Amino acid sequence: MVATAATSSFFPVTPSPDSSDSKKKRLGNGSINLGGIKSKTSSGNLQVKANAQAPPKINGTKVVTPPAEVFKNEDGVSFHPPRTFINQLPDWSMLLAAITTVFLAAEKQWMMLDWKPKRPDMLIDPFGIGKIVQDGLVFRQNFSIRSYEIGADQTASIETVMNHLQETALNHVGSAGLLVDGFGSTPEMCKKNLIWVVTRMQVVVDRYPTWGNVVQVDTWVSASGKNCMRRDWLVRDSKTGEVLTRASSIWVMMNKVTRRLSKMPEEVRGEIEPYFMNSEPVIAEDSRKLVKLDGSSAEFVRKGLTPRWSDLDVNQHVNNVKYIGWILESAPLPILETHELSSMTLEYRRECGRDSVLQSLTAVSDNGTDEIECQHLLRLEDGSEVMRGRTQWRPKNAKISGNVGQIPADTA
Repeated sequence: MVATAATSSFFPVTPSPDSSDSKKKRLGNGSINLGGIKSKTSSGNLQVKANAQAPPKINGTKVVTPPAEVFKNEDGVSFHPPRTFINQLPDWSMLLAAITTVFLAAEKQWMMLDWKPKRPDMLIDPFGIGKIVQDGLVFRQNFSIRSYEIGADQTASIETVMNHLQETALNHVGSAGLLVDGFGSTPEMCKKNLIWVVTRMQVVVDRYPTWGNVVQVDTWVSASGKNCMRRDWLVRDSKTGEVLTRASSIWVMMNKVTRRLSKMPEEVRGEIEPYFMNSEPVIAEDSRKLVKLDGSSAEFVRKGLTPRWSDLDVNQHVNNVKYIGWILESAPLPILETHELSSMTLEYRRECGRDSVLQSLTAVSDNGTDEIECQHLLRLEDGSEVMRGRTQWRPKNAKISGNVGQIPADTA
């Protein structure tokens, strides 16, 4: 139907004189029997009742067919010209308009595909999943800070920073060809139902990136004792090379069936040992003991914290980054408004499941300076400890001066 309407708009069909005369001859002036149906005539003229035909439409627009030319012979009798190639050509104005529309749409689409930023500081994200550098022992990945990753201070939140660290750790294992199942589990670990769990984390933040900044994250692993592995991170501004964050962590193995810690099997050691770097931690270890808080020593308590389904990782326990958000739930609001988190030391003591109900406890220590130190405890309702922590806070917009971290030289 649409094709017929479109065709008729370009090639109007006009009756020929012969065909009209022949119809008149066949119809005559009397009644005609068409299979039992009789047509009546009045005053010698055939009365034919035809259905009204709506004008054709193309793409919702009515198409007006121009009237066919009518010529008169010497006797003054009107007749239509015979159908020839010339008088059956389409309306070229409509055809040219359609071609122009198609070309303009194609040009616009091409300009969108070929778009490039006019200034180098415009928001771009030309990054992949990272790459191995420094003789195959360091994994490097870039991240563009998104609008939904910044907080009230217009800078990236600590959870965003920690998620970048976790993402690079997993991608490092995957790029090495050791990622099979679970969070960073190697083939031998999968055979023995083993998974990695973090037991200790130290983070120092010199400056938080802002929206549109691109950060470069380097990570590597080293041996730590007989049954542990240490993983370090160094986060820089990809444009200036300025060190933004340094982090170091200790990981052990746990049986995902019994949920108990396990020694490192020799088969697993053989898989991961070739990737170890012989280097010192990127952060000097804070050997101070973390204080155990209780209801009497904690100044601020937040109860009734429960994990959501989205807080669980593929190993069916709460992601360790979520714990950081929970301990900050009990941090006093005046500190959050006037200070920013500059460093933290965390000890993970127990995993947390989806049915757990937790309490967050915080105690503030005044050391007589502009910096503030807080002690934290995350525990279950029955009193079982989930995590201890210590955080340090500096005044917002304070200038940072200190040691600039470096990737350790390959001495493995």
